[in-house]
Amino acid sequence: MSHHDDTVSNPRAKTTVATISDIVAKRLSRRDFLGGATALSGLALSGCAPSRNQQGAGRVSSSAAFDFAEITRGVDGTHHVPEGYVADVLLRWGDPLFPDSPAFDPQDQSVEAQHKLFGQNNDFVGFIALEPDGDGAERALLCVNHEYTTSRLMFPGVAENYPASMTAQHCEIEMAAHGSSIVEIKFENGRWNPVVGSKYTRRITAATTPMTITGPAAGHDRLKTSADPKGLTAAGTMNNCAGGITAWGTYLMAEENFHGYFSGDLPESHGEADNYERYGVGGSSWYAWGRHFDRYNLEREPNEPNRFGWIVEVDPFDPASTPKKRTAIGRYKHEGAESVIAPDGRVVLYSGDDERFEYVYKFISAGRYDPDNRAANMNLLEDGTLYVARFGEDGTVDWLPLTFGQGPLTPENQFYSQADVLIETRRAADLLGATPMDRPEDVEPDPRT
Repeated sequence: MSHHDDTVSNPRAKTTVATISDIVAKRLSRRDFLGGATALSGLALSGCAPSRNQQGAGRVSSSAAFDFAEITRGVDGTHHVPEGYVADVLLRWGDPLFPDSPAFDPQDQSVEAQHKLFGQNNDFVGFIALEPDGDGAERALLCVNHEYTTSRLMFPGVAENYPASMTAQHCEIEMAAHGSSIVEIKFENGRWNPVVGSKYTRRITAATTPMTITGPAAGHDRLKTSADPKGLTAAGTMNNCAGGITAWGTYLMAEENFHGYFSGDLPESHGEADNYERYGVGGSSWYAWGRHFDRYNLEREPNEPNRFGWIVEVDPFDPASTPKKRTAIGRYKHEGAESVIAPDGRVVLYSGDDERFEYVYKFISAGRYDPDNRAANMNLLEDGTLYVARFGEDGTVDWLPLTFGQGPLTPENQFYSQADVLIETRRAADLLGATPMDRPEDVEPDPRT
């Protein structure tokens, strides 16, 4: 979730449609009526481990791995940890990642420097273990999302007259601080340290990293811009919130609050006006980028927002590889991209649309995972079926396919292809009657079940 406002874009929120809160309240009320309060108490206790003074003969003691003295609550300039524990700083905004990274100077920043330095405001951190090196030391890759930048704290002197004080260079530095850092870390001398200059090191940014658009929306007219008249290549990714690591070792970056980067307004008669209203795009933006770059100004590049709000798949083992925007997974404010392998070998990926009264989705791949052939898995997320959840008062969930031509997803409702369904995933889910949620974020599948 970003640091910015908590908007509501779903018109169904103003109707009597049942939200997840309504459904839970009715279910609990019905349980209480049928079984009494004791039934609810038993249900609640069944998932709780006994406290220390409850453990006696016949009980299995829980692990003491997290048995430490509580620290006093408070806010000051110190990072407090319990007695006997140590907290180390692994990486900070501006830390060097490459042998030729310049020294970080917050008073004298540049775009060139930020491309070689660790980015700002981390969200998802993916951990991929590597084989130990020659001396047996543990190694791993960290895949870190840099969700947003805080302009007023990032640049000296801009806070008093923001956003007018933001120059084009300020904006480009912010774009370079967005995205991701892929960093090798090594455990040595009792602590983890970054490996500066590792062959895996990579910065992915909001403006300069080419990304291939794949899946049903690739090449669609609604994704074409003056910079990309074919609608097949997007430069960069932004507002990457949570994410995931796949079974075949790729890194998924979830594009969340893309709406906050675009300024300007479209006339009501424009073909994308209703689409953008549903996503909260238009009007004032959180950033000054649209003041200096046409790409972020709707009046100059009206299709640009359709190129964001996707899941981005990255091969962290190949810094020269091109990330892929996987349009088959749908376009919305993704929070998370957690996947599991189904018993039949297909990939199931879950993601929430992180805004009040939005929905929970899952994607099921058409192809099947091959544990012995990584190359065969690299495009599993390019083709499959997207579903949205509708919850029932009986505790069940119906997964409704967002498939062009089925139900209301037809030309009568201005859907003319699967690309339209995916570009306007929210509106498609509205028409299917999905259950509005209370800011759904990560959906974490249990890998055992």
